[in-house]
Parts: sequence; C-alpha cells; structure tokens
Amino acid sequence: MLIISMLLVCIGVGAQTAKNVGKAGTTIKTAKNVGKVTTVKAEERPEVLIETTMGNIRVALYNETPLHRDNFLKLIREYHYYDSLLFHRVIPDFMIQAGDPYSKNAPKGAVLGDHSLDYTIPAEIRLPQIYHKRGALAAAREPDMVNPKRESSSSQFYIVYGRKQDERGLQRGRDNLRQLFGDSIQMTDEMREAYTTVGGTPHLDGGYTVFGEVLDGMDVVDRIQRVQRDANDRPLEDVRIVKATILKDLPGMEKKPKKVMKRVAKKPVKRK
Repeated sequence: MLIISMLLVCIGVGAQTAKNVGKAGTTIKTAKNVGKVTTVKAEERPEVLIETTMGNIRVALYNETPLHRDNFLKLIREYHYYDSLLFHRVIPDFMIQAGDPYSKNAPKGAVLGDHSLDYTIPAEIRLPQIYHKRGALAAAREPDMVNPKRESSSSQFYIVYGRKQDERGLQRGRDNLRQLFGDSIQMTDEMREAYTTVGGTPHLDGGYTVFGEVLDGMDVVDRIQRVQRDANDRPLEDVRIVKATILKDLPGMEKKPKKVMKRVAKKPVKRK
C-alpha cells in the first residue's frame, strides 16, 4: 500500500538540501526525468488547477524538486492522467490523498491505494527549506520495508492539512529529524512558527518528498478531509478530481499534445 504514515518514520537515507530554495533570482537546472533539461528561475513556479467535485484547488510546483515537478506536469499535460480519479484516502486534521489509477471506475467500498504506474521517482527531500506545512503537496510512497530509499509513487500524491502543533507535536518532529539525520538537519524557527500558527505534519519531514504547495483552495481541502469515510479512510461518497489543468507550464512545454497512457498499473503492495 502506498502510505503516508501517521507514526514516526524509521531511520533511512539522508536528505538532499538546497541552500537557496525559493530565493529570487536563483536558477535551478532540472534533472533529466521527463523531456529535455530545462533551466527555470526558482520563483517562476509552474501552477496547476485541480478541479474537484467539492471545489477547486490551485497548486504551485517547486522547481527545487524537478523530477517530481516534471513528472506531475507530464501526467497532466500529455495524458490528462488525474481526470476522474478519486481522493481515495482522507484523514481529518492530517491529509487527503489521490492518484490511484484504479480509483477511476472503482465501485463503492472498494479498497484503494495499492496501485500506481510502473515506475518510481527518486526522493528529492529539501530540508529544512521545504517541509510538511499545511498546504504542502507531497508524493506518497511504499513503506520503508520495501522501499528503503524512500522513492516516490509515480502518480499518488497527498495534500497536507495537519493541525496546529503544540510542544509535544514539535518534539515528535524534532525526534524524527534526529533519528534520520543526527544533528545535520534541525527544525528551524521558520518551521516551528509555521507548525504552531498555521499547522502541518512535522513527523513526516524527511520521509516523503514535498514538491509543491496549495496557493488557493485550502477551504476545499478542509471540506474534503472532513467527509464521512469508511474503515479504510475512503470517503463514503466519492470525491472526484474532475480535471487537472496546467495554468502555468515550463517554458516551451505549453502545447504538448495529449497521449494515450500505455503503462499499466503496478501490482498491489500488501497492506499493513
């Protein structure tokens, strides 16, 4: 199962840090993942509109995580991949998750979340600059036991809601960072401020790649996370992505034609 754990993540690979994340004028050369290599200014972030049956969510994608950015854009631009998929897992005060290809035509009550496309994306963890604040857009993945490098699902993503954290929640996040990175990466004042005044999920930092953030529509995320759900956290009434549209694309990529998705979904991972 492609999961986002509500427990402390276990010790694993080190994070990759970026010193100039989001600073005006900084340029970032993309990794060769999807299409040709492009150089993009860090502040010129692509934007995507996710239209759902409960309202619209507008997100920006980080140029500091080019593999995830390019993959997300390609799935939308060339395949319209997310159109008609469900938010198949929602947990109040935590997150909402979508991207399972089997969810498009899933019957009521079917267990979802075990499928993705047949490839993974290398982790692009950019701590302490990019973290799980409320509104963070991040990639789901398989558990550490079968995925020690914490590579991301090619299609499943989640949007963080996360309650405002008290000292206990902050300490949980600090303890997790210490387990993962020793003293090399610590919770910053900015992170602490965001987690205590806005909200988020600090215990996920270092375990999953955050590759974007919500610009508009957190009220929609709030409504989705609070719908009635079954024992597997699937909404009782389907919440569907009607359409995902690129509002602001990478330079030179604006008119790519739609293609037919030929890659099959990977076999399901045993649920925990």
